[in-house]
Amino acid sequence: MPGGKPAGVRCVQLTAELRCTLFGLPGRPAVCTSLKPSIGMCGGSAGEAMRILAALEAATGPGGTAGSTEDA
Repeated sequence: MPGGKPAGVRCVQLTAELRCTLFGLPGRPAVCTSLKPSIGMCGGSAGEAMRILAALEAATGPGGTAGSTEDA
């Protein structure tokens, strides 16, 4: 997506089956190729994975809590 994918916006490269149309292609964004599936990121189901990813996007987006020192 030109300029990056905003938090909460579905990637335009995802198919209806949640498959990446750029997977394995040289033009796939580095942020995508650097993601490594894990239980902590994917959970135990597709629904849980979507909730975890939504929380990660919210935490790391503008106004998110990533890097916050409020609880430190």
